[in-house]
Amino acid sequence: MNKKAFVMAFITIIIWGSTFAAIRASLHGGYSSGHLVLTRFLIASGAFLLYALWPGTKFGLPKKEDIIKILVLGWIGITIYHTGITFGEQTVAAGTAAMIVASAPIFTAIIAIFALNEYPSVFGWIGLGIGFVGIFLITLGTSGTGFNITAGAFLIVIAAFATSIFFVFQKTLLPKYRPIELTAYFTWAGTVPLLIFSPGLIEGLQGATLEAHLSAVYVGIFPAAIAYVTWAIALSSGRAGAVTSMIYIEPVFAILVAWVWLRELPSVLSVIGGLIAISSVIVVNIFERRRRSTG
Repeated sequence: MNKKAFVMAFITIIIWGSTFAAIRASLHGGYSSGHLVLTRFLIASGAFLLYALWPGTKFGLPKKEDIIKILVLGWIGITIYHTGITFGEQTVAAGTAAMIVASAPIFTAIIAIFALNEYPSVFGWIGLGIGFVGIFLITLGTSGTGFNITAGAFLIVIAAFATSIFFVFQKTLLPKYRPIELTAYFTWAGTVPLLIFSPGLIEGLQGATLEAHLSAVYVGIFPAAIAYVTWAIALSSGRAGAVTSMIYIEPVFAILVAWVWLRELPSVLSVIGGLIAISSVIVVNIFERRRRSTG
C-alpha cells in the first residue's frame, strides 16, 4: 500500500472507530435506531448537497450507464450497512460491534478475487488470518464469559458483509469520478430508503438529550460524510484487499473511545487481541509492498 492510500485509510479508521460509541450515546440519549440512522444521513446528504451547490465548485453528474450500479451500491453500502449497525447496537456494545465489522477485510479479499482479479499473496492471507484471530480474542474480551450470536450481532455480521461488497465494487467506479462526487452519489442513493423511518421523527428528536443530538450531528458529518471521502481516496490509490485490511485497526480506536466516553473498559484479552490485529495490518502491508517491489 502506498503512502497516500495508507494515510487516507488511517484517517478514515480513526474517525470510523469513534462511530460505534457515538451511536450508542445517541441511542442511550433517546434516539430510536431508525430515527438515528435517518438523521445522520439527512445531515450527510445535506452536507454533500451544500458542497455540490457551492459557488465555484465543479461537481459532475453520474453517467447514465452507471446510475443503476450507483443506486444498488448506495443501498448496500449505506442503507443496509448502517441500518444493520444502528439496530445491532441496540444490544451489542460499541467495542464488540467494531470487532464484528472488522471481519470485513476477509469478505473483501474473497470478493476482490472474483470481482477485481486481485489475489493476495501467501503472506497477505496469513495477515488476514492473524487479524481474524485478533478479532476473535477482542470479541471474547468484550463479551464477558462468552460470545453468543444474538439478533443484534447477526445484523452487524450482515452489515460487515454488505460493506465488503460496497468497498470492492466501489473501486470499479473510482476511475470515472472524483472520490467526493462518488461518495455524494452513494450517500444520496442510500438515504432515500431510510425515509421509511421518518414517521415520528420530529417528536422523537424532541425527547432526546443534548449529548444525543451532538452525537448524531457528529456521526452525520464526520463518519458518514468526511470519512467516506477519505476512504474512497484510499481505495482509488491502493489495492482493495490491502486498504480494507486497515479495518482491523478500527476496533482498537473503538474500544479506546468507548472506554473514555461510555466507561466501557477493555479487558486484558481485548488489548492482546488489538495488538494482534495491528500486527496483521503490518504483515499485509509490508509483504504486499515487497511483492510489488520484487515483481
